Amino acid sequence: MKNLRFLIIPVVLCVAGCGWFKTPPEIGKVLSEHFKNKIYKDFDTAAYDSVFVKSMDSLSKDFINPKTIKAFYKSNVNEPKLVTKFYTIGELDSLANYLQNSTVHGINPKIFKVDEIKSLLSTLSSNKFKNVNESYSVIAKLELLTANAYLNYNNYLKYGVVNPRNIFSRYYIKVKRPDSVGMVSLLASSSLIDTLRAVQPKSTQYKALQAAYLATDAVDEKRILLLNMERFRWKMPETGENYVQVNIPDFKLTWFDKQDTVISMKVCVGGKRENGYEEKLKAFAKSGNLDDKPKNHETPLLFSKINSIQANPVWNIPVSIAQSEIYWMARKDRYYLSNSNINVYYKDKLVGEPDTINWNKYSRDKLPFKFKQGSGGGNALGKFKFIFDNSSSIYLHDTNNKNGFNLTNRAISHGCVRVEKPLEFAEKLVGDTYTYDKLRAEVDLPPVDSTHNKWYKKRMAAKADTTKSFQLKPAWFGPKKAVPLIITYFTAWSQNDKIEYRPDVYQMDDKLWVAMKKFRL
Repeated sequence: MKNLRFLIIPVVLCVAGCGWFKTPPEIGKVLSEHFKNKIYKDFDTAAYDSVFVKSMDSLSKDFINPKTIKAFYKSNVNEPKLVTKFYTIGELDSLANYLQNSTVHGINPKIFKVDEIKSLLSTLSSNKFKNVNESYSVIAKLELLTANAYLNYNNYLKYGVVNPRNIFSRYYIKVKRPDSVGMVSLLASSSLIDTLRAVQPKSTQYKALQAAYLATDAVDEKRILLLNMERFRWKMPETGENYVQVNIPDFKLTWFDKQDTVISMKVCVGGKRENGYEEKLKAFAKSGNLDDKPKNHETPLLFSKINSIQANPVWNIPVSIAQSEIYWMARKDRYYLSNSNINVYYKDKLVGEPDTINWNKYSRDKLPFKFKQGSGGGNALGKFKFIFDNSSSIYLHDTNNKNGFNLTNRAISHGCVRVEKPLEFAEKLVGDTYTYDKLRAEVDLPPVDSTHNKWYKKRMAAKADTTKSFQLKPAWFGPKKAVPLIITYFTAWSQNDKIEYRPDVYQMDDKLWVAMKKFRL
């Protein structure tokens, strides 16, 4: 059985590269016929293989995907597949032209080693080798450099030159990245030209930004356009045609149906992190003192689906807010908690008289209490909370502070997203008048459909009945269908046939610019 196992290996290699072991191999035939030069009929696969292995060892150190490239050529017994298939029909020259013209995407051609590829093509095309041995190094280097450049070019245009999840700490969108299966498929392509044409970004937004990028000479404008072209290259999750987008720099929520805007409204997002945040965070890590902890309320970038609406929500106050705000307010004003409708829990049991707590006994970094703000007019979440699964415990919500929507810079929240028109948003989410009127009744609004007046009257009567205690409670509603939500970050985009620009509120452009340094012009 062991002997049979060892016999299998050469058989597999022979099947994988049966044409490679012929005399001459396919590359020898192709070049001999193309150049009318008999030296290629002496092409020695063993001698070439030795040169190829050395070239791989030397060049692969600079490859982005060396393991994939090595695996591809190992499975093809180091045969120069690209040179064999595409050199004589001019597709390697076409590839070099695409690489040279990567400037139209704001990408520096030098990263593809395009000058070296062109030089190798020129050397091979000059047909001046005295013997076939002299060609091995040129063919091996040309094969490997074009393979690497071809993969990188395709990957950069299809997925972006950088992975945002490696750059930004609060970027939770699972962007698709290149995988080995896809890259091997690219290397085995039957046409480089078809692949290169197909990979050119075709989205309306990208092409509009690209046109503006090529039309301007203003350095600052080109920078912003290039950064956002890169963002549009990132492979986002499928949203479908009907989805909600929150663009942080625009402070805007937009509901899209295909390319049409269904509704649009202002939002308030999380406040930007403190200046010098990274250094302050290091200081906090050393001291452990909450006074040293820098603030960072930036709204995370994420993709999810809105799956429920809560009318008259209860606010479960996060520990960070309890430590940084609630604790100090309660110490300053003993009646702050009861006046703000905030219940206090100790070991998950309601504290009956929170006004009697002696806060001086507790340090804020070890608070044994939990805080919840009850439903009602003073609730920080307002009358509606829109819930979606996410690891950051954020949501979209109404607010009792409407003045924030009048600000130009609306990065003012603790991280959640406040929506300007929650009732309009809720109506669109529930999708039918029956459910919408039920929702309206919960927040003491008359129904849209007069046949539903009985709900409203019954609720108003219950509230007005002084003989019974009426307690406002949260009410849950489901959208007609879970609606995709993407919270994203664009500082430039196309709208109504012109480019819109917005300030880099979280300084994410700066970080991205640094990360793109070796790829950009």
